[in-house]
Amino acid sequence: MRFKKAFTAFAGLATAALVLTGCSGGGSEPEVETDVTFDEGTTMAELNAAGKITIGVKFDQPLFGLQGPDGTPEGFDIEIGKLIAAKLGIDPSNIEWKETVSQNREPFIEQGQVDLVIATYTINDERKEVIDFAGPYYVAGQSFLVPTGNPLGIDGADPESVGDATICTVTGSTSEDNIREYTDNVITVDKYSDCLEPIRTGEADALTTDNVILAGLVDQNEGEFEVTEGTFTEEPYGIGLEKGDDDFRGFINDTLEEAYGDGAWEEAWTSTVGDILPTPEPPAVDRY
Repeated sequence: MRFKKAFTAFAGLATAALVLTGCSGGGSEPEVETDVTFDEGTTMAELNAAGKITIGVKFDQPLFGLQGPDGTPEGFDIEIGKLIAAKLGIDPSNIEWKETVSQNREPFIEQGQVDLVIATYTINDERKEVIDFAGPYYVAGQSFLVPTGNPLGIDGADPESVGDATICTVTGSTSEDNIREYTDNVITVDKYSDCLEPIRTGEADALTTDNVILAGLVDQNEGEFEVTEGTFTEEPYGIGLEKGDDDFRGFINDTLEEAYGDGAWEEAWTSTVGDILPTPEPPAVDRY
């Protein structure tokens, strides 16, 4: 098998860019640093002086980045963005959340449309050729969403078990690259939630992506689907930023490590994902 097995899955758990300003729900607001100072010319100093930051996030990922009833996104990724903004001296109400899908994450960073991308964004070597990553701040694993009862008996830890099944995933995602190592019967869509209807109609047999994303979709569609037991990859989620901005990357990593130590990271998790998944240990950041 080409991919290393990840941590044990949570068994049985059950493109137009849209810019919105405002704080999201899901967690308590972090305390904003009011007396912070940064070296002149750094990205941190520029953002602090502007008093605002633009962060690319998903709007269709339950638990991590989902557009809420009032139009603002909610989820674990959103809370991580708030923690970073607060350390920059930026109030969460001044975060500009920009909808970002899998295929435009790198372009948005390269074109300067966002300052950061926090969007269930797996760190890999190909992406690191054009952007940099801070983190990881969470490690997921790829698995499968199937109809309740798993009629084809797909094993989340063994992607070869899909056999002749048709698998749905998102265009340009790591999940697409991974599953194509095992099958050519793949259909792609813009958003993971767009795979649900093809499964309902029989056009597809399963959806594959990170288990935490799948768990959120199962939770939103009670009784229809389940997540297969096991995972077949490790997916370290990172925070994407402009390549070569080492000072900003170091600042974000410092912020993450502080959040690990003072309980802010755990609070962000429990307030958004904690009702569905147990609280994991935070991963060590990569200072490469």
